[in-house]
Amino acid sequence: MLMMGLLSSRVVFFLFLVFVIWVQVDFAEGSAGNYISWEDLRVNEQMLSFEKSHNEVRIIVVNQNGGGHSKTVQGAVDMVPNNNKHRVKIYIYPGIYREKVYVPASKPYISFVGKRNQTASAVITWNSKSSDKGANGQALGTYDSATVGVDSDYFCATEVTFENSVIASAGGKGMQAVALRVNSPRAMFYRVRIKGAQDTLLDNTGTHYFLKCRIIGKVDFICGSAKSLYENCRLQSVAENYGAIAAHHRNSPKEETGFSFVGCSIRGTGSVYLGRAWGNYSRIIYSKCNMDGIINPEGWSEWNRPDRKKTAVFAEYECKGKGADRRYRVPWSKSFCYEEARPFLDKSFIDGEQWLRL
Repeated sequence: MLMMGLLSSRVVFFLFLVFVIWVQVDFAEGSAGNYISWEDLRVNEQMLSFEKSHNEVRIIVVNQNGGGHSKTVQGAVDMVPNNNKHRVKIYIYPGIYREKVYVPASKPYISFVGKRNQTASAVITWNSKSSDKGANGQALGTYDSATVGVDSDYFCATEVTFENSVIASAGGKGMQAVALRVNSPRAMFYRVRIKGAQDTLLDNTGTHYFLKCRIIGKVDFICGSAKSLYENCRLQSVAENYGAIAAHHRNSPKEETGFSFVGCSIRGTGSVYLGRAWGNYSRIIYSKCNMDGIINPEGWSEWNRPDRKKTAVFAEYECKGKGADRRYRVPWSKSFCYEEARPFLDKSFIDGEQWLRL
């Protein structure tokens, strides 16, 4: 009886152990982690030819010349099931993909990955502008002019170019032409190029991280209401005469949003403002950035709304270069000390400890 009881206890313990291991494995394989990691931005390019199907390996290959799972980027996005719980990597072969792409909120955990060290080789491009008519006969507006729109949570992209090829001149009506619109609750962009003229990057809503990206434009080429950190990015003006880098929209001091640029380089042509107050409480901070002489000496604009001088938060901290000379800055802009700048200097500004594992 003693032996039978001992054996029975061991069987129960063994079954319990198997159950625990099964639960752990099932949990690990059943859903993606609620974070973005370096692994989410990697694809083993040497092994792509051996992959059998996107369902098996969770990699969808886009090749406009055939030989992949899809010839278009949108076709690859459409292959991802709604409410997917796994990370799906869409590997985009070099080429110019002339299409509009939408990644909906119903498809989280998607990565766009281009060929390693060739950011300019996979280009998603279109040429819609805000004054163009949509299918309903109405003007598209800035929002729907986007070449690529992303609402997907935990979205990330690397080594890809997002482009809107509309050529806009400063002050032109209806010439807003978005290359990338981001409404993701959380998203990361690493070594991507975002190219356009007016409103190039509509960093619309959510919390986002841009690392070592190149963003090109003329007027308000980084705009929106998001809470985003731009770290070690290259901000390149292609303005002929005048323009502006950033236009942030914030309606209340209670809104925890803003654009923080840290360690970025500002280069290019024209005479550009660092930022314009799109909303009453617009918030833009440049820290430890290297500014070329293209910066308008005044630095900042209240968008012809004098009342915004009292409420907008426009600040600089330890910036260098010819454009960082603050002697002629508008008096209502701020020169931050370390304690004032500290909340905006790293990933804690975007609560990165909660959703980034880098």
